[in-house]
Amino acid sequence: MADTCGQVLLGSGLTVLSHPLMYIKVLIQVGHEPLPPSLGRNLFGRQVYQLPGLFAYAKHIIKIDGKVGLFKGLGPRLCAGTIGTVVHSKVVQTTKEMIARSCATIVTHPFHVITLRCMVQFIGRESKYSVDSIVTVYREEGILGFFAGLIPRLLGDVLSLWICNLLAHLINTYAIDDSVYCCCFLLVHTLFFASMLTYPFVLVSNLMAVNDCGLAGGLPPYASVYPTWVDCWRHLSREGNMSRGNSLFFRKIPAGKMYAIEQKRFF
Repeated sequence: MADTCGQVLLGSGLTVLSHPLMYIKVLIQVGHEPLPPSLGRNLFGRQVYQLPGLFAYAKHIIKIDGKVGLFKGLGPRLCAGTIGTVVHSKVVQTTKEMIARSCATIVTHPFHVITLRCMVQFIGRESKYSVDSIVTVYREEGILGFFAGLIPRLLGDVLSLWICNLLAHLINTYAIDDSVYCCCFLLVHTLFFASMLTYPFVLVSNLMAVNDCGLAGGLPPYASVYPTWVDCWRHLSREGNMSRGNSLFFRKIPAGKMYAIEQKRFF
């Protein structure tokens, strides 16, 4: 019990610290670009037009909503983290890690949906989802509304777990150098590799969680109305947007797209 409480406190602290980063990433994933491209320099010192990075985006949000505005959706996200930690710690004692993680994801997904919708309200300056978010979702979409975007999220979690475990097995079996530096190096690259491969599932899941929910960020022009998550995946793939929001620094202008300052997005 003490271990679980410690994990909850640690997880909550990390969630609070990382929340502004997730908030900005979600807005970028949806396609909201409130600031026009500016002339800057890339890693090689060459002058190129770049999209605003993490800090510029954060300053824009603070200018509109104040510093507190960076923490929209924090409440339901903390609930999701706490419940997920408790469920995972209880289930993993008797079942494999994959089942434990899947159970935690399913139980916490309703809070994840509410978190994303609270964040996306920034685009249209809406207040539809607030204290009574649970009632709003249930009244308009029923039970299924709480699980919008669940399937790609589950697939991404399971794929990430299998990749990490497989690579860890290969490293332990075939790694020649057992030094701490080597292990840390391989661990970081393993996590990066898994994150890169599973990011499209995260993106599609987040978009489906806000898709056609009555918010500007989930409707045209920011997003098409997708019948299923597979349609969303195919559309993003055709548009070359499968990695949108993956990087918050040195962001490139989408190839072949024009910036529309009135709608604050690319076409």
